[in-house]
Amino acid sequence: MPSITESNILIIATHGFEQSELEFPRDQLRVKGATVHIATPDGQPIKGWEGSDWGREAEADLSFDQIDVAAYDALVLPGGQINPDLLRVDDRAIETVKAFAREGKVIAAVCHAPWLLVEAGLAKGRQMTSYHSIRTDVINAGGEWVDQSAVADSGIVTSRNPNDLKEFVGKIVEEIEEGRHEKKAA
Repeated sequence: MPSITESNILIIATHGFEQSELEFPRDQLRVKGATVHIATPDGQPIKGWEGSDWGREAEADLSFDQIDVAAYDALVLPGGQINPDLLRVDDRAIETVKAFAREGKVIAAVCHAPWLLVEAGLAKGRQMTSYHSIRTDVINAGGEWVDQSAVADSGIVTSRNPNDLKEFVGKIVEEIEEGRHEKKAA
């Protein structure tokens, strides 16, 4: 089984990510020994959203066009309203999510980021949670929505909101340490 200290984790995001939903997993996974990279659409820094206004920038390590799925053990998708709404119409972002799923790698989405799982066709037949306002989207995509702080189903981790980030990171670590997951049939 892989250890979190030997794992490489990719976060994909764009402007408008929920500040804590990128920073907390990035920082906590690094504290646990993982190598964490951030990919943005153009490889440039992105600006977060905090409260009711723009927040801090997050530095990028690479662009979407430079992503090598084979180099990573897990994919983390921060939420916010703006970030996942922009990413779910970015073909490169959706293809990245699908590629991680095809390889049986861990994918973790918090808050509104399950929109990307819906767009990638990964919700059907899967137990998931999300921010309450997109519950219907998850259900309409065939997911079984549950109101829990963090849910893992065959390597897909979902969480509701910033209050659940500690549990979200804990589930990511658990899933990485379990190893590759078989693709769940729809």
